[in-house]
Amino acid sequence: MKAVYSTLGCKLNFAETSSLADQLSSWGIVRAVKGECADLCVVNTCAVTAMAENKCRQMIRHLVRTHPGAAVVVMGCYAQLDAERLAAMPGVSLVLGAEEKSTAADAIRQLLQRQHHTAAKEAKGRIVRSNRIESFTPSCSRGNRTRYFLKVQDGCNYFCTYCTIPFARGRSRNPDIASLVAQARQVVQEGGKEIVLTGVNIGHFGYAGNETFFDLVRALDDVEGIARYRISSIEPDLLSDALIDYCASSRAFMPHFHLPLQSGSDAVLRLMHRRYDTQLFADKVAHIKAAMPHAFIGVDVMVGMRGETPELYQASEDFISSLPVTQLHVFPYSERPGTAALRIPHIVAEEEKKHRVHRLITLSEEKRKAFYHGHIGQQARVLLEGTAKNGGLHGFTENYIRVEFPAEMQLQNKDNTLLNVTLGAFNNDETALVGIQNEEFATH
Repeated sequence: MKAVYSTLGCKLNFAETSSLADQLSSWGIVRAVKGECADLCVVNTCAVTAMAENKCRQMIRHLVRTHPGAAVVVMGCYAQLDAERLAAMPGVSLVLGAEEKSTAADAIRQLLQRQHHTAAKEAKGRIVRSNRIESFTPSCSRGNRTRYFLKVQDGCNYFCTYCTIPFARGRSRNPDIASLVAQARQVVQEGGKEIVLTGVNIGHFGYAGNETFFDLVRALDDVEGIARYRISSIEPDLLSDALIDYCASSRAFMPHFHLPLQSGSDAVLRLMHRRYDTQLFADKVAHIKAAMPHAFIGVDVMVGMRGETPELYQASEDFISSLPVTQLHVFPYSERPGTAALRIPHIVAEEEKKHRVHRLITLSEEKRKAFYHGHIGQQARVLLEGTAKNGGLHGFTENYIRVEFPAEMQLQNKDNTLLNVTLGAFNNDETALVGIQNEEFATH
């Protein structure tokens, strides 16, 4: 049987989809190639914004049209929050809640067997309330990518006023370090060289036990054979100076951080119920840059939050502009049913949100290009992956600069190879630097 998988949202969703696909593949349900009609369509959904939910519904409708007669299974955050609506969509066969992730493969196999024998196409929605989401479903997979994604934590206890994730994924929980180290060692056996640590609030790892996220980082760093680890995203109030210093001198943790700021206005941060202020955030960025001057620092920013007046937005932009960060992930605030933010006065118009997003994206590109430009002519180590627009391969440096290689370098079949290069100038669309063979050209 053939299956197609569509993942919307975060790296954690990708990790979970990939692990599910691996399990189904071991049962003979393989990925369909482009142009094939699938027997199964799995959509792992996102609910971080209304736009994300709309994209999920669009994807479901597209798959139903493209793969007529296929079993369509919907899972993920949106499935947890609005199962009834999704189950009622034409063509949807099964909606799985968050607590059912651990048994999703079995549920899908039973569904396929039932539909094969009865040709039944009746939608069936199942849901588990958020206060009963207690299990942790392990996930470590690369899917069709080069780097692996290791799920180290799930759920969140923070309850920011704009966010529904605690309701979609439940409270914070995690496995023990020993099990995660065992998964990393399995990656080594499979030939993997880079692992991204994923979760909803990974800095909260071990909050209720005797292990900490710092303990996990040190244990993973001892796994021989993994050349690179990346921390996908960590709350600034949970990023300790000791952890920053450890990463600066560690064997395999890369000089690459992603910090959710959300707003550069202390007044808006208080409206959001964030657990830090701009001074703490600036101190963390300064500490990273002092320990690792070449570190890539990505930052999440939300614009148009209820209560974000023009003056507060300008304060936020000015603060962000002053930070020595590399790139911004900018998105507009979206009304989420049931959230405390709906009680905050002053609604920002949609056109104004778009204007603010555009301004920050422009600022982000200025910062990214300046960071890239400062590395032209330097030597770097790149992990090759995928195919670039020019027909060659691309990859990322240790500090996450995207590098493209011309086809004439003849790097075909070198995916998942570490390569020493000199960083050349920008490519034609200024999205990457061009890798140039140097005197110490080497692959491992």
